[in-house]
Amino acid sequence: MELRHLRYFIAVAEELHFSRAAERLHIAQPPLSQQIQQLETELGVELFHRKTKRQVQLTEAGRVFLQEAYRLLAQLEQGIELTRRTGRGETGELRVGFISSVTYDVLPAILQAFRQQFPGVELVLQELTTAEQEKALQNHRIQVGFVHLPLEDDSFASECIQQENLVVALPANHPLAKQEKIAVRSLAEELFILFPRHLGMGLYDKIMALCEQGNFTPKVAQEAIQMQTIIGLVSAGMGIAIVPASLQNLQRQGVVYRAIAQTTPLVETAVVWKAEEITPVLRQFLTVVRKITSRKLKFHLKT
Repeated sequence: MELRHLRYFIAVAEELHFSRAAERLHIAQPPLSQQIQQLETELGVELFHRKTKRQVQLTEAGRVFLQEAYRLLAQLEQGIELTRRTGRGETGELRVGFISSVTYDVLPAILQAFRQQFPGVELVLQELTTAEQEKALQNHRIQVGFVHLPLEDDSFASECIQQENLVVALPANHPLAKQEKIAVRSLAEELFILFPRHLGMGLYDKIMALCEQGNFTPKVAQEAIQMQTIIGLVSAGMGIAIVPASLQNLQRQGVVYRAIAQTTPLVETAVVWKAEEITPVLRQFLTVVRKITSRKLKFHLKT
């Protein structure tokens, strides 16, 4: 049995007339009659009572088969549409890694736009450090990530989506909080809250480079992995922190942010993926990322 048999049978069952069904199918009437006879022979039952050579009625078996034919064709159409949507990247799953800082700037807009445009795609989000995302990409635990550049593994495809300055996060009652801009050298005696270097070499090294401009090595009092934890420790008066400017969107009671008087190294945030493993869903996601960040690519420069 072939697909055309089902379509031919449905046409005859709906028209109850071979000539009208043949016209509808744009074929001659004799071949249509032969195809229906072949179908009946294969099924081993009569599907039609022949009232005349051309006019027919469905048998009981024919009525049952008509409902099944409708169901089978509907399932086929659903399967075809699902296949097409998958090929267009409109359905499926996408596993996304991200550093905590992007949740305070570019990531929400990207996720909102993507969900609106592709509601059939399930987004699985994982908050991971840059180093953890590199491992997760290699181990196929995520398909795309948002990281700080540079990466240890230069085999990944990446695109910079944001550049920003560094700022100082201070307890609100800190003496330096009264200043609009803070000289780096004035931080030499402060206790710092910082993350371990192996979790994000790029950002860590930029912070260290900035401190070198002030001719000191920061005194690290506490280490924390996530940016929101670092800011929480600052609010508790445990020390100060140098963070990307986008963290100013994380408003925490007892914390103030101040610009740095000197020119700071630019912190680069990038979207990263394995070029050889790009899927239709990932391709659509990257298109949305580019659309959002092309008009939002920003430099948090000192004012």
